[in-house]
Amino acid sequence: MPLYDCLLLLKPQVERTAIVELLSRLGGRVYSLNGVVTDIKSFGKVYLGYGIKKRDGRYYQGQMMQMTMMVTPKFHKELEYLNKDEKLLRWLLVKYRNTSYGLEFVNESESRGSFYNKYANSDLFDDDEEDDNDDQEYEVEEYADGDTKQENKNVPDENNQNV
Repeated sequence: MPLYDCLLLLKPQVERTAIVELLSRLGGRVYSLNGVVTDIKSFGKVYLGYGIKKRDGRYYQGQMMQMTMMVTPKFHKELEYLNKDEKLLRWLLVKYRNTSYGLEFVNESESRGSFYNKYANSDLFDDDEEDDNDDQEYEVEEYADGDTKQENKNVPDENNQNV
């Protein structure tokens, strides 16, 4: 089953109990089609870029909710009842493309090889290199007041530049 996001934009004055009732009704439809609700997010009140005109006025802000679910591809036909709901300003159903999850992900990763197997024999983290010897590149000068100054021999000093 594909993964979907259902975004709901509700009127700003809708109470929390009405929102919970709407989401539970939507979740009931998901479960009736043997789907699974994986996540519900509330973004709170959001300001809109333009006003949405409804029968009872124009709205410039709304409450945004997001429900993530795994359902059958024919689920979008089940959501037509949301068009008649007076609490909603807009709703949108978005399908995730090219995602792997569940057994499909496990089987796919075994066939291609995992990230660990691909880089297990790599020498990315070998400490045998001689280039890491930084002791020869820097000089430490001590001053009379106890301060120290560290200079890089390979970088020309700004005061002693030969032009």
